[in-house]
Amino acid sequence: MADAAPAPPVAFLISDVDGTLVTPDKRLTEAAAAAVRSLHTAGVGFSLISSRPPRGMAALLSALEVDQPFAAFNGGSILGPDGEVLERLTVPREAARMALALFDSRGVDSWVFARGEWWLRDPHGVNTDRERRTVGFEPTVIASFDPLLEEVDKLVGVSGDHDLLARTEIEAQDQLAGLAAAVRSQPYYLDVTHLQANKGRAVREICRLIGLDPQRLAVIGDMENDVSMFVEAGFAIAMGQASEAVRAAADTVTGPNTEDGFAEAVRRYVLPRAASGAAA
Repeated sequence: MADAAPAPPVAFLISDVDGTLVTPDKRLTEAAAAAVRSLHTAGVGFSLISSRPPRGMAALLSALEVDQPFAAFNGGSILGPDGEVLERLTVPREAARMALALFDSRGVDSWVFARGEWWLRDPHGVNTDRERRTVGFEPTVIASFDPLLEEVDKLVGVSGDHDLLARTEIEAQDQLAGLAAAVRSQPYYLDVTHLQANKGRAVREICRLIGLDPQRLAVIGDMENDVSMFVEAGFAIAMGQASEAVRAAADTVTGPNTEDGFAEAVRRYVLPRAASGAAA
């Protein structure tokens, strides 16, 4: 039996943000920043994909000198390095209305991202301080989400009860089947986006934009919403704190984000695979 062909060298890395690139307190460590610099030195391209809004990614994109297309809202928006929106997929009005009704009935807080802003009804609700630190800007309080329903980029169900949110995720997926995607980006956040807004589709589109064979792409993430990009890339890395299912979907597992697992992944798994040449 002939030996399998060697895997093509890695030319590009796309990283999830929360739970992967940054620590649980949303901090970019010097080790992570140095790892990205080492990719630049090796000629390996780098970009980000996140459930965050584009505005909430700006500081990281600047700090890491990202000069490639990137994706926000779980892949619902793809933007050029200058922030130009190249593709935007919004949640259908009826799906947004149904999701909000479900969240209200289950006692789950709701946030809406639309018009470049973060909208909510209770500025002191669950995880609002966490989200302020994450996205770097203040929410806008609104009495009713109805005026926004034609232009929702992402709707988020928020709860400190992780088991409740897991059950609500299953209900949302059932009720919104064929209308919108519903998947948790964190144990406490349930994201509702356009049906085709997923990280797998987004990384395919980024590869198309930059002329890269997806087999030369490495990706890294920690949550179920990252698995769709695992299957599209030539090499997939799961964070150490990821669930068993997410780890099983990846090609390898690095350390957790509490222990600079991103930097470890770059050092141990990405750069050695780029050694035979990183040009796309």
